[in-house]
Amino acid sequence: MEIVDILKTIGIFMGALMILVFIHELGHFLAAKLFGMRVERFSVGFPPRIWGFQKGDTDYCIGATPLGGYVKISGMVDESMDTEFLEKEPEPWEYRSKPVWQRMIVITAGVIFNMILAFFIFTGMTWFNGKLTLPLENVEGLYIPEGSLLQELGFQTDDKIVGVNGETVSAFEDLIAPSEITASNLSYQIRRGGQQIDINVPPSFLDSLQTRDFISPAYALPSIISSVSLGSPADDAGLKPGDQIIQIDSIEIKYWMQLTSIVTTAEGRKMDFTIKRGDSTFTASIAPDIDSNQIGVGRPNLEMAGGEHVELGFIRSIGEGWDQTWEQTTGIIGGFSRMISGDISVRQNLGGPIAIASITRQATDQSGWEGFWQITALLSITLAIMNILPIPALDGGHLVFLIYEGIVRKEPSEKVKIVAQNIGFIVLLTLMVFVIFNDVLKYF
Repeated sequence: MEIVDILKTIGIFMGALMILVFIHELGHFLAAKLFGMRVERFSVGFPPRIWGFQKGDTDYCIGATPLGGYVKISGMVDESMDTEFLEKEPEPWEYRSKPVWQRMIVITAGVIFNMILAFFIFTGMTWFNGKLTLPLENVEGLYIPEGSLLQELGFQTDDKIVGVNGETVSAFEDLIAPSEITASNLSYQIRRGGQQIDINVPPSFLDSLQTRDFISPAYALPSIISSVSLGSPADDAGLKPGDQIIQIDSIEIKYWMQLTSIVTTAEGRKMDFTIKRGDSTFTASIAPDIDSNQIGVGRPNLEMAGGEHVELGFIRSIGEGWDQTWEQTTGIIGGFSRMISGDISVRQNLGGPIAIASITRQATDQSGWEGFWQITALLSITLAIMNILPIPALDGGHLVFLIYEGIVRKEPSEKVKIVAQNIGFIVLLTLMVFVIFNDVLKYF
């Protein structure tokens, strides 16, 4: 079974990666064709070449190493390190013979296409699925478990969050937007006992998110039953979906997490449950199942907590897709900034292929195709950001040379470019070794 799970994880990850690589390289390819550049090879995967076909001047192929891809454009110093063309005069169809602004578009087209892919995914998901939102005005407060990360940060049960980073927000999801939680001075505004206070959250809390829960709608779910298992202790006691448990013995119950905490620690002890059904209340003595420590009731959905499912339509979905793309982009950049500044651990927050494969598999298992496309969109944004970094051998490194050429009106020597490419490859190889080794330490 473990082998099957590993193969499934690899398959899901490779599917997402191949989509991202194909779209990225397609951007370079189409931009090069647009400006009359000759494309010698369009490869998904790195050599050796295992399959392909020739059409016109281009070899369309699949490589045996499925960790990337490349588009080989005539007259360009790239990953292949092919420099034979330097001994000849530039040809009209070559990359090096084109104006700087055209070469800039070709170099950045892969990044642009990855961002467009994320935008299309977010837009499409919103159009087909609508948007599930939880207005803050419908949230009475939060349940803060003992020993939780939220308690360590200063939150208390019944706190009502009204804002983040000094701004009042209307929806619960805005409280945990990536751009907000990666801000350098994260703070939450809460109402407690009739007073409004600020809770300042240190940047280092991001390290804890790998293993511990942060603010989520789960903490706000009321103690309402969504379902009752046939033959369970709750079923025997006459409980029904829609009932709300408001008291256990002498303890007032408001939140689902509070309810489950008491039930799972009862060790089969019979307790008196006070249940509200409509306008009436009644009491039932229930003992949790001794094997599962459960009474057989289902967790409420977000609508029971005051959530709303909104159908946005195509036009509004476009705006939502743009907002989500921008939100995730700023959040990812903010996370990288926190790592570079040393506010959070690079080792704990930087993941390689193993970590990405695991996350992709988890998202797919939990949410099906919706989870798969959600992660694919996030990875597409991350790939775009990584590729635009000013590191030789990446698109950003090529762009730096083009900016230099545009400013000084002189192209850097090919020798400088080749040396820079080699340095860039060493940097990338070192980074890859680090993240893979880091993944192995964390997951195995």
